[in-house]
Amino acid sequence: MSQRMTLQEVINEYGTPQIKLDIHARRTECLKLRERLMAIRDLSQAKEQGYLDIDCKLFIDVDDIDRYLSGELDTLGEIYAFPEDVKSFKEN
Repeated sequence: MSQRMTLQEVINEYGTPQIKLDIHARRTECLKLRERLMAIRDLSQAKEQGYLDIDCKLFIDVDDIDRYLSGELDTLGEIYAFPEDVKSFKEN
C-alpha cells in the first residue's frame, strides 16, 4: 500500500515545491475509480495497484479514497511540482 506524504515530508525530502495541485472528485467519480482500483488489486492478488495515467504518475490508494469520502482527507490526492519540472515553451 502506498502512503501519502505530508507537505512537510515533501519539503524535507525534495525541497520546496513551486506548485501544489489538489485533486477533488465527486462521490460518484470516487466510487467508480475505487471499483476499478479494487479490481486491479483483486486480479493481481494484491501484487499490483492501479494508478491514473496523466503526464505524471499519481498513485491513489483505495484507503485514500475511503478517507476522502469519509471527510478525513481534504483532497483525493496532491501533485507537487518543482522548478525543474516546469518546462518553458518558445513559439518560433
